[in-house]
Amino acid sequence: MIINKLISKFSKKHKYLFKSSVFFSILMSAFILISCSGDSGNGGGSATTPSNLVISAVVAGTNAQNPNGDGSGTVNFSISATNATSYKILLGNGETKEFTDGNFTYTYTASGTYTYVIYVSAYNSGKFVSASTSITIYIAPTALWSDEFNVDGAPNSSKWGYDLGAGGWGNNESQYYTNRPENVIVQNGFLKIIAKKEAYLGSNYTSARILTKDKFSFKYGRVEIRAKLPVGSGTWPALWMLGNNINTVGWPACGEIDIMEHAGIRLNTITAALHYPGHSGGNPDVGSTTIANATTEFHVYSLEWRETYIKIYVDNQLFLTFVNSANVPFNQNFFLIFNCAMGGSYGGTIDPNFTSSTFEIDYVRVYN
Repeated sequence: MIINKLISKFSKKHKYLFKSSVFFSILMSAFILISCSGDSGNGGGSATTPSNLVISAVVAGTNAQNPNGDGSGTVNFSISATNATSYKILLGNGETKEFTDGNFTYTYTASGTYTYVIYVSAYNSGKFVSASTSITIYIAPTALWSDEFNVDGAPNSSKWGYDLGAGGWGNNESQYYTNRPENVIVQNGFLKIIAKKEAYLGSNYTSARILTKDKFSFKYGRVEIRAKLPVGSGTWPALWMLGNNINTVGWPACGEIDIMEHAGIRLNTITAALHYPGHSGGNPDVGSTTIANATTEFHVYSLEWRETYIKIYVDNQLFLTFVNSANVPFNQNFFLIFNCAMGGSYGGTIDPNFTSSTFEIDYVRVYN
Protein backbone atom coordinates (compact mmCIF):
# COMPACT_ATOMS: atom_id res chain seq x y z
CA MET A 1 0.00 0.00 0.00
CA ILE A 2 1.10 3.59 -0.61
CA ILE A 3 0.79 4.54 3.05
CA ASN A 4 3.03 1.62 4.09
CA LYS A 5 5.67 2.74 1.58
CA LEU A 6 5.45 6.30 2.87
CA ILE A 7 5.78 5.14 6.47
CA SER A 8 8.75 2.95 5.60
CA LYS A 9 10.46 5.70 3.62
CA PHE A 10 9.87 8.31 6.30
CA SER A 11 10.95 6.04 9.13
CA LYS A 12 14.27 5.31 7.47
CA LYS A 13 14.95 9.00 6.85
CA HIS A 14 13.79 10.14 10.30
CA LYS A 15 14.31 7.00 12.38
CA TYR A 16 14.70 8.80 15.72
CA LEU A 17 11.60 10.93 15.26
CA PHE A 18 9.65 7.90 14.13
CA LYS A 19 10.29 6.20 17.45
CA SER A 20 8.29 8.93 19.20
CA SER A 21 4.88 7.66 20.24
CA VAL A 22 3.47 11.17 19.77
CA PHE A 23 4.73 11.33 16.21
CA PHE A 24 3.45 7.81 15.58
CA SER A 25 -0.02 8.82 16.73
CA ILE A 26 0.04 11.86 14.43
CA LEU A 27 1.19 9.74 11.52
CA MET A 28 -1.51 7.16 12.19
CA SER A 29 -4.11 9.92 12.29
CA ALA A 30 -2.94 11.02 8.87
CA PHE A 31 -3.08 7.38 7.81
CA ILE A 32 -6.72 7.20 8.88
CA LEU A 33 -7.63 10.36 6.98
CA ILE A 34 -5.93 9.12 3.84
CA SER A 35 -7.43 5.64 4.27
CA CYS A 36 -10.93 7.02 4.46
CA SER A 37 -10.64 7.85 0.81
CA GLY A 38 -11.22 4.13 0.40
CA ASP A 39 -8.55 3.29 -2.18
CA SER A 40 -4.99 2.19 -1.52
CA GLY A 41 -4.01 2.60 -5.14
CA ASN A 42 -3.60 -1.12 -5.65
CA GLY A 43 -7.22 -2.16 -5.95
CA GLY A 44 -8.46 -1.01 -9.32
CA GLY A 45 -11.13 -3.15 -10.95
CA SER A 46 -14.64 -3.38 -9.68
CA ALA A 47 -13.95 -4.05 -5.96
CA THR A 48 -16.10 -1.98 -3.65
CA THR A 49 -14.42 0.06 -0.95
CA PRO A 50 -15.49 -1.12 2.51
CA SER A 51 -17.66 1.26 4.51
CA ASN A 52 -19.42 1.59 7.84
CA LEU A 53 -16.45 0.36 9.84
CA VAL A 54 -17.51 -0.31 13.43
CA ILE A 55 -15.09 -1.21 16.24
CA SER A 56 -16.31 -2.65 19.54
CA ALA A 57 -13.71 -3.36 22.24
CA VAL A 58 -15.12 -4.64 25.54
CA VAL A 59 -12.72 -5.06 28.45
CA ALA A 60 -13.59 -8.22 30.40
CA GLY A 61 -15.09 -7.70 33.83
CA THR A 62 -15.85 -4.00 33.45
CA ASN A 63 -18.37 -2.71 35.98
CA ALA A 64 -18.92 0.23 38.32
CA GLN A 65 -16.37 -1.11 40.81
CA ASN A 66 -13.86 -2.10 38.13
CA PRO A 67 -14.16 0.50 35.33
CA ASN A 68 -10.99 -0.81 33.64
CA GLY A 69 -11.77 -4.49 33.85
CA ASP A 70 -11.28 -7.43 36.19
CA GLY A 71 -7.50 -7.44 36.00
CA SER A 72 -7.24 -10.28 33.47
CA GLY A 73 -6.28 -7.99 30.58
CA THR A 74 -8.75 -9.73 28.28
CA VAL A 75 -10.53 -7.67 25.60
CA ASN A 76 -13.33 -8.96 23.39
CA PHE A 77 -13.19 -7.32 19.96
CA SER A 78 -16.04 -7.18 17.46
CA ILE A 79 -15.16 -5.45 14.19
CA SER A 80 -17.36 -5.15 11.14
CA ALA A 81 -17.52 -3.22 7.88
CA THR A 82 -19.75 -3.43 4.83
CA ASN A 83 -18.02 -5.22 1.92
CA ALA A 84 -14.93 -6.06 4.01
CA THR A 85 -13.16 -9.36 3.35
CA SER A 86 -10.32 -8.97 5.84
CA TYR A 87 -9.11 -6.76 8.67
CA LYS A 88 -5.86 -5.56 10.20
CA ILE A 89 -5.63 -4.27 13.77
CA LEU A 90 -2.78 -2.46 15.53
CA LEU A 91 -3.32 -3.33 19.19
CA GLY A 92 -1.42 -0.36 20.62
CA ASN A 93 1.24 -2.46 22.34
CA GLY A 94 3.39 -3.13 19.28
CA GLU A 95 1.44 -6.17 18.10
CA THR A 96 -0.50 -6.39 14.83
CA LYS A 97 -3.14 -8.96 13.94
CA GLU A 98 -4.67 -9.80 10.56
CA PHE A 99 -7.90 -11.80 10.24
CA THR A 100 -11.00 -12.39 8.17
CA ASP A 101 -13.45 -12.77 11.07
CA GLY A 102 -13.91 -9.57 13.03
CA ASN A 103 -14.76 -11.32 16.30
CA PHE A 104 -11.78 -12.30 18.44
CA THR A 105 -10.37 -12.11 21.94
CA TYR A 106 -6.97 -10.73 22.89
CA THR A 107 -5.22 -10.63 26.27
CA TYR A 108 -2.84 -7.83 27.16
CA THR A 109 -0.08 -8.76 29.60
CA ALA A 110 1.66 -5.60 30.89
CA SER A 111 0.56 -5.27 34.52
CA GLY A 112 -0.81 -1.94 35.65
CA THR A 113 -3.32 0.48 34.14
CA TYR A 114 -2.67 1.50 30.55
CA THR A 115 -4.56 3.22 27.74
CA TYR A 116 -4.05 1.70 24.31
CA VAL A 117 -5.00 3.37 21.01
CA ILE A 118 -6.34 0.74 18.62
CA TYR A 119 -6.12 1.25 14.83
CA VAL A 120 -8.22 -0.92 12.49
CA SER A 121 -8.35 -1.19 8.70
CA ALA A 122 -10.99 -3.11 6.74
CA TYR A 123 -9.98 -4.37 3.26
CA ASN A 124 -11.56 -5.52 0.04
CA SER A 125 -9.17 -6.35 -2.84
CA GLY A 126 -6.72 -3.61 -1.89
CA LYS A 127 -9.33 -0.98 -1.09
CA PHE A 128 -9.79 -0.12 2.56
CA VAL A 129 -11.25 2.10 5.21
CA SER A 130 -9.67 2.80 8.62
CA ALA A 131 -10.72 4.01 12.05
CA SER A 132 -9.42 4.05 15.62
CA THR A 133 -10.60 3.74 19.19
CA SER A 134 -8.96 3.60 22.61
CA ILE A 135 -9.30 1.35 25.64
CA THR A 136 -8.06 1.64 29.20
CA ILE A 137 -7.19 -1.65 30.87
CA TYR A 138 -6.14 -2.65 34.35
CA ILE A 139 -4.03 -5.81 34.52
CA ALA A 140 -3.44 -7.26 37.96
CA PRO A 141 0.14 -8.26 38.62
CA THR A 142 0.82 -11.95 39.15
CA ALA A 143 2.88 -12.81 42.21
CA LEU A 144 6.12 -14.59 41.30
CA TRP A 145 7.65 -14.80 44.77
CA SER A 146 7.24 -13.24 48.19
CA ASP A 147 8.16 -13.44 51.83
CA GLU A 148 5.70 -12.10 54.38
CA PHE A 149 8.02 -12.96 57.31
CA ASN A 150 5.21 -14.58 59.27
CA VAL A 151 7.16 -17.49 60.79
CA ASP A 152 9.31 -16.62 63.78
CA GLY A 153 12.93 -17.69 63.86
CA ALA A 154 15.69 -17.58 61.28
CA PRO A 155 14.81 -16.34 57.78
CA ASN A 156 13.34 -19.08 55.57
CA SER A 157 16.36 -21.07 54.37
CA SER A 158 14.59 -22.04 51.14
CA LYS A 159 14.47 -18.34 50.23
CA TRP A 160 17.47 -16.72 51.89
CA GLY A 161 21.17 -17.27 52.29
CA TYR A 162 23.85 -15.14 53.97
CA ASP A 163 26.93 -13.18 53.10
CA LEU A 164 29.26 -13.61 56.08
CA GLY A 165 32.41 -11.83 57.17
CA ALA A 166 34.08 -8.44 57.33
CA GLY A 167 36.71 -6.63 55.32
CA GLY A 168 34.76 -3.57 54.28
CA TRP A 169 32.81 -5.21 51.43
CA GLY A 170 34.38 -2.83 48.94
CA ASN A 171 33.12 0.30 50.70
CA ASN A 172 35.34 0.59 53.81
CA GLU A 173 32.50 -0.58 56.03
CA SER A 174 33.06 -1.40 59.71
CA GLN A 175 30.67 -4.29 60.40
CA TYR A 176 31.08 -8.05 60.51
CA TYR A 177 28.12 -9.79 58.85
CA THR A 178 26.82 -12.81 60.78
CA ASN A 179 23.88 -15.20 60.63
CA ARG A 180 23.32 -15.08 64.40
CA PRO A 181 19.83 -14.38 65.77
CA GLU A 182 21.41 -11.41 67.53
CA ASN A 183 21.80 -9.83 64.07
CA VAL A 184 19.01 -11.32 61.94
CA ILE A 185 15.70 -12.82 63.01
CA VAL A 186 12.05 -13.04 61.97
CA GLN A 187 9.89 -11.92 64.85
CA ASN A 188 6.23 -10.91 65.20
CA GLY A 189 5.73 -10.67 61.44
CA PHE A 190 8.88 -8.72 60.63
CA LEU A 191 12.35 -9.49 59.40
CA LYS A 192 14.77 -7.69 61.71
CA ILE A 193 18.35 -6.93 60.71
CA ILE A 194 20.07 -5.63 63.83
CA ALA A 195 23.24 -3.57 63.67
CA LYS A 196 25.15 -3.64 66.96
CA LYS A 197 28.23 -2.10 68.48
CA GLU A 198 30.28 -5.01 69.78
CA ALA A 199 33.74 -6.49 69.42
CA TYR A 200 33.40 -9.52 67.16
CA LEU A 201 36.18 -11.38 65.34
CA GLY A 202 38.25 -8.24 64.92
CA SER A 203 35.38 -5.89 64.01
CA ASN A 204 33.74 -3.28 66.24
CA TYR A 205 30.22 -3.74 64.84
CA THR A 206 28.03 -6.62 63.69
CA SER A 207 25.05 -6.79 61.34
CA ALA A 208 23.57 -9.07 58.68
CA ARG A 209 23.29 -9.34 54.92
CA ILE A 210 20.79 -11.83 53.47
CA LEU A 211 20.26 -12.62 49.80
CA THR A 212 18.27 -14.85 47.44
CA LYS A 213 21.26 -15.82 45.28
CA ASP A 214 20.93 -19.41 43.97
CA LYS A 215 17.44 -19.58 45.52
CA PHE A 216 15.37 -17.01 43.60
CA SER A 217 16.06 -14.61 40.75
CA PHE A 218 13.92 -12.99 38.10
CA LYS A 219 13.99 -10.87 34.96
CA TYR A 220 11.60 -7.88 34.69
CA GLY A 221 8.65 -7.24 36.96
CA ARG A 222 7.65 -5.24 39.99
CA VAL A 223 9.17 -5.42 43.46
CA GLU A 224 7.46 -4.01 46.56
CA ILE A 225 9.20 -3.89 49.95
CA ARG A 226 7.64 -2.37 53.06
CA ALA A 227 10.31 -1.35 55.52
CA LYS A 228 11.23 0.88 58.46
CA LEU A 229 14.84 2.02 58.51
CA PRO A 230 17.35 1.96 61.37
CA VAL A 231 18.30 5.18 63.11
CA GLY A 232 21.72 6.54 63.94
CA SER A 233 24.66 8.25 62.28
CA GLY A 234 26.67 5.60 60.45
CA THR A 235 23.79 3.22 59.70
CA TRP A 236 23.50 2.27 56.01
CA PRO A 237 20.48 0.07 55.23
CA ALA A 238 19.96 -1.07 51.64
CA LEU A 239 17.41 -2.98 49.55
CA TRP A 240 19.09 -3.91 46.28
CA MET A 241 19.79 -6.43 43.51
CA LEU A 242 22.71 -7.90 41.59
CA GLY A 243 22.90 -9.73 38.27
CA ASN A 244 22.95 -13.51 38.50
CA ASN A 245 26.13 -13.70 36.42
CA ILE A 246 28.28 -11.85 38.96
CA ASN A 247 30.42 -14.94 39.56
CA THR A 248 31.41 -15.12 35.89
CA VAL A 249 31.59 -11.48 34.74
CA GLY A 250 32.17 -9.70 38.05
CA TRP A 251 30.95 -6.30 39.17
CA PRO A 252 29.89 -3.88 37.68
CA ALA A 253 29.49 -5.91 34.47
CA CYS A 254 26.73 -7.92 36.18
CA GLY A 255 24.76 -4.75 36.91
CA GLU A 256 23.43 -3.47 40.23
CA ILE A 257 19.99 -2.02 41.00
CA ASP A 258 19.74 -0.17 44.32
CA ILE A 259 16.04 0.18 45.15
CA MET A 260 16.65 1.98 48.45
CA GLU A 261 19.65 3.27 50.36
CA HIS A 262 19.63 5.52 53.38
CA ALA A 263 22.45 7.00 55.45
CA GLY A 264 21.62 7.86 59.04
CA ILE A 265 23.74 11.00 58.74
CA ARG A 266 21.36 12.20 55.99
CA LEU A 267 18.12 11.43 57.77
CA ASN A 268 15.05 10.92 55.53
CA THR A 269 16.98 11.25 52.25
CA ILE A 270 16.31 8.15 50.16
CA THR A 271 18.49 7.33 47.18
CA ALA A 272 18.31 4.76 44.38
CA ALA A 273 21.00 3.96 41.85
CA LEU A 274 21.95 1.91 38.80
CA HIS A 275 25.55 0.66 38.60
CA TYR A 276 26.99 -0.72 35.34
CA PRO A 277 30.20 -0.37 33.31
CA GLY A 278 31.11 3.29 32.96
CA HIS A 279 28.55 4.24 35.61
CA SER A 280 29.56 2.55 38.84
CA GLY A 281 31.10 3.21 42.24
CA GLY A 282 30.98 6.98 42.63
CA ASN A 283 29.47 7.52 39.17
CA PRO A 284 26.15 5.62 38.99
CA ASP A 285 22.84 6.87 37.63
CA VAL A 286 21.19 8.18 40.80
CA GLY A 287 17.83 9.46 41.98
CA SER A 288 16.97 10.81 45.41
CA THR A 289 13.98 12.06 47.33
CA THR A 290 13.12 13.20 50.84
CA ILE A 291 10.42 11.53 52.91
CA ALA A 292 9.16 12.01 56.44
CA ASN A 293 9.72 9.57 59.29
CA ALA A 294 11.94 7.08 57.43
CA THR A 295 13.15 5.61 60.72
CA THR A 296 9.90 5.73 62.69
CA GLU A 297 7.29 4.64 60.15
CA PHE A 298 7.03 1.98 57.45
CA HIS A 299 7.24 3.03 53.79
CA VAL A 300 6.89 1.05 50.58
CA TYR A 301 9.95 1.01 48.33
CA SER A 302 9.24 -0.34 44.87
CA LEU A 303 10.80 -1.09 41.50
CA GLU A 304 9.19 -1.29 38.05
CA TRP A 305 11.59 -3.10 35.74
CA ARG A 306 10.87 -3.54 32.04
CA GLU A 307 12.82 -4.17 28.88
CA THR A 308 12.60 -0.47 28.03
CA TYR A 309 12.81 1.24 31.42
CA ILE A 310 13.52 0.98 35.13
CA LYS A 311 11.52 3.13 37.54
CA ILE A 312 11.98 3.36 41.31
CA TYR A 313 9.41 4.69 43.78
CA VAL A 314 8.82 5.33 47.45
CA ASP A 315 5.18 5.27 48.54
CA ASN A 316 4.24 5.25 44.81
CA GLN A 317 6.13 8.51 44.21
CA LEU A 318 8.53 8.11 41.28
CA PHE A 319 12.03 9.44 41.90
CA LEU A 320 14.28 7.60 39.44
CA THR A 321 13.69 6.75 35.77
CA PHE A 322 16.29 4.91 33.71
CA VAL A 323 16.09 4.06 30.00
CA ASN A 324 16.85 0.35 29.72
CA SER A 325 18.34 -1.10 26.54
CA ALA A 326 20.41 -3.95 25.16
CA ASN A 327 23.53 -1.87 25.84
CA VAL A 328 23.31 -2.21 29.63
CA PRO A 329 23.25 -5.36 31.82
CA PHE A 330 19.68 -5.00 33.05
CA ASN A 331 18.15 -7.64 30.79
CA GLN A 332 18.99 -10.80 32.69
CA ASN A 333 18.02 -12.42 35.97
CA PHE A 334 18.79 -10.55 39.20
CA PHE A 335 18.63 -11.64 42.85
CA LEU A 336 17.68 -9.67 45.97
CA ILE A 337 19.92 -8.47 48.82
CA PHE A 338 18.88 -6.87 52.14
CA ASN A 339 21.53 -5.58 54.54
CA CYS A 340 22.53 -2.91 57.00
CA ALA A 341 26.15 -1.76 56.83
CA MET A 342 27.91 0.49 59.29
CA GLY A 343 29.99 3.48 58.20
CA GLY A 344 31.84 3.20 54.93
CA SER A 345 31.88 5.45 51.89
CA TYR A 346 28.12 6.01 51.98
CA GLY A 347 27.23 5.51 55.65
CA GLY A 348 29.82 8.01 56.84
CA THR A 349 31.01 8.64 60.37
CA ILE A 350 29.51 6.37 63.00
CA ASP A 351 28.12 8.09 66.09
CA PRO A 352 30.45 7.12 68.96
CA ASN A 353 27.36 6.76 71.16
CA PHE A 354 25.71 4.28 68.79
CA THR A 355 24.85 0.98 70.47
CA SER A 356 22.19 -0.78 68.35
CA SER A 357 19.47 -0.15 65.77
CA THR A 358 17.08 -2.35 63.83
CA PHE A 359 16.19 -2.44 60.12
CA GLU A 360 12.63 -3.87 59.94
CA ILE A 361 11.06 -5.35 56.81
CA ASP A 362 7.36 -6.22 56.80
CA TYR A 363 7.27 -7.98 53.43
CA VAL A 364 8.87 -8.31 50.02
CA ARG A 365 6.70 -9.15 46.98
CA VAL A 366 7.81 -9.76 43.42
CA TYR A 367 5.25 -9.62 40.61
CA ASN A 368 5.41 -10.43 36.91
